[in-house]
Amino acid sequence: MFKGFLLGIVFVIVLVAVVAYLVVQNGWIDPRADNGYLPLEKWASRAVIRADRRLGAPLKPPVPDTVENLVAGAKLYGTNCAICHGASDAKESTIEQGLYIKAPQLAKHGVEDDAVGETYYKIAHGMRLTPMPAFGKTLTDEQLWQLAWFLKDMDKLPPPADAEFKKIPSVAPRTGT
Repeated sequence: MFKGFLLGIVFVIVLVAVVAYLVVQNGWIDPRADNGYLPLEKWASRAVIRADRRLGAPLKPPVPDTVENLVAGAKLYGTNCAICHGASDAKESTIEQGLYIKAPQLAKHGVEDDAVGETYYKIAHGMRLTPMPAFGKTLTDEQLWQLAWFLKDMDKLPPPADAEFKKIPSVAPRTGT
């Protein structure tokens, strides 16, 4: 009886693998990014977010939460993040409007309630199954922490950092030209 049970499990695994192979090989999955989510995509992306929280939250920042670091973080945000996550006006850019998985407009829906280590982790490593790239190879560790602190404090920035944030030009499309 146990042998039959194991053979049944092996059969199901092989069947799923064969079906997955046929789906991929024959192009039966609609590749368009503007055609809605596939059944398991939202579930899988939630699993990624839960893993980021578990891995990033315990990280301790070696860079202090100072005005200078928040100003530097605002400048880094303008250079690297605003194109997808919006400027202080929280308007979607044309790039954001075309993303399959929407990037949050951080001036509207920020990450201030996340642990700074979690935000650092997401910036450094990116997020699989989302358009969020990994900046760990293009920014220094200090820059990654400056950006994480800026995002953590985005709703309560000191005046110099807030002024720098407000200087970031909106990349939202212009209407009625």
